[in-house]
Amino acid sequence: MVLHTSPEAARGGPLAIVRTGDMIELDVPNRRLHLSISDLEFQIRMAAWKPAVQPPTGGYAKLYHDHVEGADKGADMDFLVGCRGNAVARESH
Repeated sequence: MVLHTSPEAARGGPLAIVRTGDMIELDVPNRRLHLSISDLEFQIRMAAWKPAVQPPTGGYAKLYHDHVEGADKGADMDFLVGCRGNAVARESH
């Protein structure tokens, strides 16, 4: 069971093109997630991908969208990393 993935799917990463019935290999010790489709199918799906929603155009929602990093990086705003005096450990989430 995977409880969290970074928002790469919303940005058009490989998880964005997963379809019902696809086989996905999860290798926890090696920190690997693999979508088992052919290279050609991968290219076709990526070329056809469109975001489910349009990115926000202003306000806090745009700031959050543009600058908050994934949980694997501490879910902090990218421009604040290294400015707080305390490092965010990789496994802190």
